[in-house]
Amino acid sequence: MFAVVMEAYVHGVSTRKVDDLVKALGADTSISKSEVSRICANLDEDVAAFRDRPLADTTYPYVFLEATYCKARVGRRVVSQAVGVAVGVAADGRREVLGFEVGETESQPFWTTFLRSLKARGLGGVKLVINDAHTGLTAAIQTVFAGASWQRCRVHFMRNVLIAVPKTAGPIVASIIRTIFAQPDTEHVFTQFHEVVRMLTRSHPKVADMLEDAQDDLLAFCQFPFQHWRQIWSTNPLERVNKEIKRRTDVVGTFPNPAALLRLAGHVLIE
Repeated sequence: MFAVVMEAYVHGVSTRKVDDLVKALGADTSISKSEVSRICANLDEDVAAFRDRPLADTTYPYVFLEATYCKARVGRRVVSQAVGVAVGVAADGRREVLGFEVGETESQPFWTTFLRSLKARGLGGVKLVINDAHTGLTAAIQTVFAGASWQRCRVHFMRNVLIAVPKTAGPIVASIIRTIFAQPDTEHVFTQFHEVVRMLTRSHPKVADMLEDAQDDLLAFCQFPFQHWRQIWSTNPLERVNKEIKRRTDVVGTFPNPAALLRLAGHVLIE
């Protein structure tokens, strides 16, 4: 019974549905508070062990960072809580969730504390950090991983571009920008980048300005091996992780406290 209820919990099954499940399994009463506490204690132990595990044995040259938002009660208020996640890619191409944290905002202090905790656990050899252009996060990266390059996620950048153009022009503008990323080597990438800026200066000057402002960060992937480009120019690997967190947590709705959110999100990531 204990194992079944724990499995239901980590898959985001609501308390009411867990009660229904317990009764369907033949229990006369719904699950007790003491049993809930025992389940939570076991889950917390697993999550803590995962979050505290050493990272020094493996080098992760590429690190993806992103956050998704869920609701939790803090005192008497219901507030949005950021679930920040870091995924590392080892030299052999293996991906691994390095860590995660829950906080009220995606501020620089939040990200700085999180990244320092990863470094304290032994994370090193980071050459490129991939994420959206979030001011607090990019500042934290510069503080904690000063020697690493920053790749601005091309998918998030494209979303920003499409907001800046009429809806009817979106598909054409997006197709033009995508040609930058379809080149066979660094030289051709930069040549095509400047050609795209020239083309868009006439028809969509605001987009041309956006590209020029983002050039260094948008094309950081060019410093790395060609065979890695598709894996490192966006945060798509983390998008899938965040969607699974949202799928599980949406069942719960509002968490009773941030610790409960950390508990469930943690088990999603451990899987």
